[in-house]
Amino acid sequence: MMNNTNLESITEPLICWFQKNARVLPWRERPLPYYVWISEIMLQQTRVEAVKPYFNRFIQALPRVQDLAECPEDRLLKLWEGLGYYNRVRNMQKAARVLIEEYDGVLPADYEKLLKLPGIGRYTAGAVASIAYGIPVPAVDGNVLRVISRIIENDQDITKQSVKDEIEAMLLAVEPKECPGTFNQSLMELGAVVCLPNGAPLCDRCPVRELCQARIHEKLDVIPKKKEKQKRRIEEKTVLVIRDGFHTVIQKRPSTGLLAGLYELPNLAGHLSRKEVLQYLKEQNFLPVRIQPLKEARHIFSHVEWRMTGYMVLVEEMEQSESGMLVIEPERTEEEYPIPAAFSAYARYLQIKLGQEKYES
Repeated sequence: MMNNTNLESITEPLICWFQKNARVLPWRERPLPYYVWISEIMLQQTRVEAVKPYFNRFIQALPRVQDLAECPEDRLLKLWEGLGYYNRVRNMQKAARVLIEEYDGVLPADYEKLLKLPGIGRYTAGAVASIAYGIPVPAVDGNVLRVISRIIENDQDITKQSVKDEIEAMLLAVEPKECPGTFNQSLMELGAVVCLPNGAPLCDRCPVRELCQARIHEKLDVIPKKKEKQKRRIEEKTVLVIRDGFHTVIQKRPSTGLLAGLYELPNLAGHLSRKEVLQYLKEQNFLPVRIQPLKEARHIFSHVEWRMTGYMVLVEEMEQSESGMLVIEPERTEEEYPIPAAFSAYARYLQIKLGQEKYES
């Protein structure tokens, strides 16, 4: 059983600190339920600085739940291009459609009802309920687990659901009824900018350092405890940048599995030789004129790492009938076809940019 004796004492200093030091973020300026929801889904597995421009563009394009519910899939995925974990935005659209059908397009001011929406777990439901509606429920993400584990000197594995459950229960007991959203955000903020991971917290900036048992007992480098991550599976790929002078070739990925339903540059399993690539191109009825090897690249997903090599291939004029592949002008991909950032290193050979790169000066 964890020791929660310190937790009642952290609420006031944390809230005061947050009110003076909170970062200015677009979703905090107007904490509407829709804005809180979108931002929290985007922030899963993604840095705040990366999310800010995505959030602004998303809200500008889809300002209401109804707009999200009705958005064509390719446009929706294009708005998300570069954020990764694309099932997040697909589940958001499923939830938006439920909201239209059952709640007149408004997220319900009810924690249990929020939990029943597609793609919304306990953390997101807690964030929306507390920040947008002032409902006194906790919102426990990785930052909060780290902060609380250090304060109470919890040496249990925070990846276990039983540990998360216990920390949620402890926070529920001390959640301030008058400002639960501010308290929850103060915990998130502390973990994001002060109580950093990997034994590198900025304790001199922490408003509750005198209460932190892990600091007092010099255990910041071992708390929080996590089980070791699984090794990523390595997949080798050969990526093809195929051009005829005016057009390039892309294809749609399968509707299930990794990066489902997005578009990609043609690619083959393994690191293929020039001869093997030429044979493949001829089988696909391309007529290669010139082939040039490209630099190697890699892209890391949560459980898979792609190690890629590539070829630039100049072919004779292409028609739209090439083996179900799309023959298009490269610049159209920047507006119409969502291509994952995994292909960024090779998209550059088409003078196109993917995801966040499109908006960087």
